[in-house]
Amino acid sequence: MDQASRTPPPTESAKPKPSERRFNLPDFLARFAPLIFLVLLAIIFGLLQPRFWLPLNLWNVMRQVSITGLLAIGMTFVILTAGIDLSVGSLLAFAGLVCADLYKGGEFILQHTGINLGFLEGSVLAAALSAVLIGVLGGLLQGSAVTRMRVPPFVVTLGGLSAFRGAALFFSNGGPISGFDEAFNFWGQGRVINNEVPVPVIIFLGAALVAHIVLRYTRYGRHVYAVGGNEEAARLSGLNTGRIKLSVYVIVGFMAGLGGFVLASRLNSAEAVAGVSYELTVIAAVVIGGTSLFGGEGGVLGTVVGAVLVGVLTNGLVLMNVSSYIQQIIIGVIIVVAVWFDQFIKSRRTA
Repeated sequence: MDQASRTPPPTESAKPKPSERRFNLPDFLARFAPLIFLVLLAIIFGLLQPRFWLPLNLWNVMRQVSITGLLAIGMTFVILTAGIDLSVGSLLAFAGLVCADLYKGGEFILQHTGINLGFLEGSVLAAALSAVLIGVLGGLLQGSAVTRMRVPPFVVTLGGLSAFRGAALFFSNGGPISGFDEAFNFWGQGRVINNEVPVPVIIFLGAALVAHIVLRYTRYGRHVYAVGGNEEAARLSGLNTGRIKLSVYVIVGFMAGLGGFVLASRLNSAEAVAGVSYELTVIAAVVIGGTSLFGGEGGVLGTVVGAVLVGVLTNGLVLMNVSSYIQQIIIGVIIVVAVWFDQFIKSRRTA
């Protein structure tokens, strides 16, 4: 008897089921709804206002998005663990003031600490590192309160929102620090690649790429998702959930510090009022991008789409001369709708 005759015919169970071949709309929307909405929004604004499609305007949108986008990348890590950080705008302002003062000779640092860092005057690297250090220390402080003191993240970071803003005002005596040279301003105002692509956009997309790789292709990234999906199960499986949760606040602090440096460079000024209400825009970008506020689901690529979507929405409304007050209302409504949509899609997928 040959081999073909001995091979049993395929059973009914081995054949692909119709449900497996059928298009799954909830899954499709869960993955691509933000991108589809972004494309539709861009087309609508392009039809209503032709200036929207000018390369100069599109690069301007991306440059505006880059600062809040950096914060949103860090916020993605936090929200994936079912946490929240309301202090990112205030921490950005404080970090920006410290790095600006250090670049100008450290007058306020000397005044408040007695440490003379005048020898670092004019060092872009030292200024950038000081901003990142302030951000990391702020994130470490808040993360420790969340993990060691068991204070809810909302309460901790709400306090941080006020505390870091107060620290910024105290540090600078309420005034701005401005007037930097070309070497400092390059990181916020410079352009590369045929003098077209803004440097902040390169920084933003580079950070997004690194964060995406970390979340999707490293053990640490899998641990972040595990903690957000079910913290107790992650703890019972041997993960140090406290350390992982602490690390995500350090990451968002790092991004806030980096954002503070880039923003001061872009505006040629660091101010204590910088970053006001950024937390709203940042959380909107993360949630609209598909990251669940309940943790364990989402990613950086969705956050990038969400950040660009918010930027396109804001830019389009400005081109159409819509009041800034109305813009805030629209963004607030979108956050609520995005959270509702997330819950609706989840219920449909599990039904």
